[in-house]
Parts: sequence; C-alpha cells; structure tokens
Amino acid sequence: MAERQRAFTGAHPERPPGLCFRAVVDSDHAFLNALYADTRAAEMALVAWTPQEKANFLASQFALQDKHYRNVYQGADFLVVEDAGEPIGRVYVYRSAREIRLMEVTLVPAARNRGIGSALLRELMGEARSAGAQLTLHIEPENPAQRLYQRLGFRLIEHRGAYDFLGWNPAAASGGDWGPERK
Repeated sequence: MAERQRAFTGAHPERPPGLCFRAVVDSDHAFLNALYADTRAAEMALVAWTPQEKANFLASQFALQDKHYRNVYQGADFLVVEDAGEPIGRVYVYRSAREIRLMEVTLVPAARNRGIGSALLRELMGEARSAGAQLTLHIEPENPAQRLYQRLGFRLIEHRGAYDFLGWNPAAASGGDWGPERK
C-alpha cells in the first residue's frame, strides 16, 4: 500500500501558485520571532512598557512556545510558508494514528485575507479525509479566524482554559456521525 500524501508536500490543486513549504531552520528564528510578535501586537499596545521591554517579553514568550511545541509534539512538521521564495508564515502540524493536530498557522499581515489560510486548511482537511483522522486545533475564542474554522465545518469540542479546542471530523463532514475523541 502506498503511503498517503501529506499536506504541504508535492503539488496541490487548491494551493495558490508560488506557495511552497520548507522545514524551519535556525536562520528562520528572526522571521518567526517577528511573526509571533505581530500576533501579539494589539495586546502589547495596551501595556505601558518600553519598546525594548516589549521586544524582550515577546522574544521570551516565543522561545517558551517553541520549546513547548518541540517537547510536546515530538516528530511534528515545523514549516515555513513561502510565496515566490519569500517567507510569509508558519504552519506546524503533528500527526498521530487518529488525529492531525494543527498546532499553528500564522501568516504575515500582507498575506492574510487572500484565501491562503483557507487553501492551507482545505489541503490539511484533504489529508485528514484520506487518513480517516480527525483534524483538531486550539484557538482563542476572540480570534477572528474562528469564523473561517466554523465556515469550513469545524466544531467546538470543548473549552480548554483560554482556548477553544475545535475539531473537524471527515466522517461527519460527509454525513457520518460526529464523534470527536477527547484527549
């Protein structure tokens, strides 16, 4: 039996032209740190710290997040998203026998609201469908991407502290029973 196609490898019909993925390397650290900081910009605007204090805090938070992901999700794919050779985001995915966990998908502001995120999710949903695996993720309740996930058929599995744990079940999406596995 042939190994199933993993998302973000090879060609995919819904992927925008020029978009490709590569493994994160040490030289990506500055880009990834800046991308992380961008996701926290609104939050940092409320804090009366100097720009350097904010930068130091965000760098430490990014380092802690990266360490957590690498410790908890050993064997995950940590990928940089590139458009025409320029880094525009990151996508981190962990796979187990019955679940594909989207740990992180973040795009630079200029790449948002252009259909790229939707295409990435549909590609990952295709992999989940072919694997018969549930696709799951954590997201903050007020994150605007909640609308995208709902539109694509993700459902709330449970509230987990500061995050909502969402799932997409390919069997349910094709008319089968919705039966998310809880961890």
